[in-house]
Amino acid sequence: MMSNAGCWKRRLAALVIATNLLTGCATGLFDPTIATVCPPVVEYPNEVQARAAEELALLPEMSAIVEMLADYGVIRDQARACTL
Repeated sequence: MMSNAGCWKRRLAALVIATNLLTGCATGLFDPTIATVCPPVVEYPNEVQARAAEELALLPEMSAIVEMLADYGVIRDQARACTL
């Protein structure tokens, strides 16, 4: 039985070369004069936070809402870091 390892090596080499060439063409525009705009972070009163925590505890563990709220927390952290 003949091996096709040489064929795969040539394809892999071609893929690596093509990726390198395309990466070199990908240039981004960077304009330091454009200001970064940070989104505002809404601060919730303690009562609202407590009520939200109680409601969150009632949701099933694998709930889509639980996952989305985790993402929302990350976005809020990023928005806070943006203002520093």
